[in-house]
Amino acid sequence: MTDHLIEPAAVERLRSDFDGRIVTELDDDYEDVRGVFNSMLTARPRVVAQCATVADVKAALRYATENGLPVAVRGGGHSVAGACLVDGGLVVDLRRLNAVVVDPETQTAKVGGGAVWSEFDRACQPHGLATTGGRVSTTGVAGLTLGGGSGWIERKFGLACDNLLAVDLVTADGREVTASEQENPDLFWALHGGGGNFGVATELTFRLHEVPEFSIALLLWPADQGRAVAGVYRDLIRTAPEDVGGALLFMTGPPEEFVPGHLVGQLCCGVLVTHLGPETALHDVIGPLLATAPQGQVIADVPYADLQCMLDDPPGFRNYWSDENLRELPDEALDRFCERAYDMVTPSPSQQVLLPWGGAVGRGREWPGFNRDSQWAVHPLGLWAAPADDERAIAWARNLRADMKPWATGDVYLNFIGNEGTDRIVAGYGEENYRRLQRVKAEFDPHNVFNRWHAIEPA
Repeated sequence: MTDHLIEPAAVERLRSDFDGRIVTELDDDYEDVRGVFNSMLTARPRVVAQCATVADVKAALRYATENGLPVAVRGGGHSVAGACLVDGGLVVDLRRLNAVVVDPETQTAKVGGGAVWSEFDRACQPHGLATTGGRVSTTGVAGLTLGGGSGWIERKFGLACDNLLAVDLVTADGREVTASEQENPDLFWALHGGGGNFGVATELTFRLHEVPEFSIALLLWPADQGRAVAGVYRDLIRTAPEDVGGALLFMTGPPEEFVPGHLVGQLCCGVLVTHLGPETALHDVIGPLLATAPQGQVIADVPYADLQCMLDDPPGFRNYWSDENLRELPDEALDRFCERAYDMVTPSPSQQVLLPWGGAVGRGREWPGFNRDSQWAVHPLGLWAAPADDERAIAWARNLRADMKPWATGDVYLNFIGNEGTDRIVAGYGEENYRRLQRVKAEFDPHNVFNRWHAIEPA
């Protein structure tokens, strides 16, 4: 696994000062503990520190420093870039720090750094409250939020990071700091898109919103109808109220009850429309899409927390994702988008996604890591089983990005991409923001201990 063996005595000293659990390759469940969402990530850490307290986080970081080990931080384990693993190093595993405490009177929630969105959403649902979260329930709350936080209800309530009120952080040298508008405001700014570059987020505080009613429409057509549907969807979103969100996507027809047998396992065009309101009002919104005669459909009132679990991608597949953000979406762009879908690896869980932004996303405060001018995101989300399909799947994602270049803003939403080079990282933040982030990095992590998530070099 590494060039030298783990020193048993050092590991035992760490265990003696630890409330959680220390896992090494000598443990029978090491492979399960090490496993992450993207099976292409094969890094093998020497130590996985399953932290149960903030003191555990500090002890793990101290052990890594004393033994010269590189560090990764794991929440949900969904980082396609591999931020949650490090070969031969130490993983600060936060999954046991997953408490969610909701205060319905102040409409806020305090969330442990290892919580995933299903835990967050289920805790808020009984109070009729929610905030923008990920599109997959097993994604980590902290990782998604610190990277920006795009989700289904962002057109109404903004990004996840727009609703972030405070973050408790442990720095590489063991300091406990709080970042908010009042405390360490430069760090607070940096944590709105700067990801895990500054420390270990042990608790996050969010603003919540009332969501008393929620409904969805999930519609499906054969792929050859996709271009006509895409035009209708684009025009619908341009005039839709901010209560409406969703996505258009090309996908493999799943073996679900609402999918006709002849579409199961075949390339299909799907539209998900999300609505902060009842199903009765949703029918009026989606009338133009229903007029195109979808061959499969579900239109229903659904609790928001249930939607967040409905579309979970299965773990264990090979993953490659990317992103291109657009200011406009003319007919030629839609032509190219729809044509490229035929290069996807199918049948597989891969999706070629078109996401609408605008609304509250466009009005939000300027943070690092998100361009408010972008109106659409083109997101190739590749998941496939066989290594033999690697080249094809990666080429499809890169070619789709190239197709969109004439209309692209030049920036990138970094949560959507893997390792695409320093230029893409700087483009994600913007050059001026990147220089400011470097100054914050130099203050809170001058030795660049936290360098796994789209690394920012200290000034």
